[in-house]
Amino acid sequence: MAETSKGVTAGKLAINVQKRLTRAQEKVLQKLGKADETRDVAFEEMVTKFNKQMAEGTKLQKDLKAYQTAVKTMHDASRRLQDCLADMYEPEWFGKEEIDSLAEDSDTVWLEYQQNLMDKSVLPMDTYLTQFGDIKARIAKRDRKMVDFDSARHHFSSLQKGKKKDEAKIAKAEEELGRAQRIFEELNVELQDELPVLYTSRVGVYVNTFQNMAGHQEKFHKEMGKLTQNLNDIMTKLEEQKHLNDEINHSESASSAPKRPGPPGRPPSTLTPSPDQRHQYTDDNTHTTTTQQSWREDDEEEEEEQSITGGYAQYDSAFSAPSYAESSWDDEGGADVGQGGVRMMKMKMMKRSSRV
Repeated sequence: MAETSKGVTAGKLAINVQKRLTRAQEKVLQKLGKADETRDVAFEEMVTKFNKQMAEGTKLQKDLKAYQTAVKTMHDASRRLQDCLADMYEPEWFGKEEIDSLAEDSDTVWLEYQQNLMDKSVLPMDTYLTQFGDIKARIAKRDRKMVDFDSARHHFSSLQKGKKKDEAKIAKAEEELGRAQRIFEELNVELQDELPVLYTSRVGVYVNTFQNMAGHQEKFHKEMGKLTQNLNDIMTKLEEQKHLNDEINHSESASSAPKRPGPPGRPPSTLTPSPDQRHQYTDDNTHTTTTQQSWREDDEEEEEEQSITGGYAQYDSAFSAPSYAESSWDDEGGADVGQGGVRMMKMKMMKRSSRV
């Protein structure tokens, strides 16, 4: 069994080596112009588009995976930052429970976004690119079969043109030519049908990839925006709580703190007046003394007038009893005294009393 397997393997290896040698010789003859070469310009254009499409898809796949890796890295950094905030957030601060909930919600949003990115963008691109390997191998096989077909055609033509025709060899060569032509044409027809369809499909693949990615990005940023706004509101409330506590602590410390005596005041400075100031001070004192003396004289005159007025009142009461409707006689002069005479008598008596 082992010997049979070895024999089969050795036989296939020999056949493959012979095919490679034949193809190499045929290509050399074609390049030298000694053998005809089958050309299909339309198919060559398809192959060029295929190679370009495969290169673009491979680059897109690479960039999508790099983006997914960056999203995962960003998720890890965001989770560490949220965990740090939750750990250092003190229980008595405003919104402690909300902070813990925000960390969990943020982690859920990140995980959902990564999963959607993988399912709707990265994996479809991987599936899209898997078909390129098979088609590329078939294009290469088609090229080899085309060389085999050219080689069989050239061999059959050389036998026909030979001086000595060997019908057995010609028949065998014709049979090999027919088989090579059939294999080549089958592959060629299949690829000519598949390559245009594959090239057209790239549009739908790109649309689905980026449309799904954009939709999931929009959803992710909308949900993260809500969480970010909630975090901002909590921080605002925490700041207000801090200001309120600072004001309360400040008022309590101000009311409980003992009053400290202020620093002792400076003693009044003693100024030595200049000679001009002394002279001005002497003049001011002299003017003040004169003014005060004048005021005393005015007060004495006012007191004298008041005493005289008081005397008038006293003598008016003394002379109010008798009636002066009729004339009376003065004791000294014997003159008739009316009301005017009475006033004159009062004045005389007041003068006398003032002299006394």
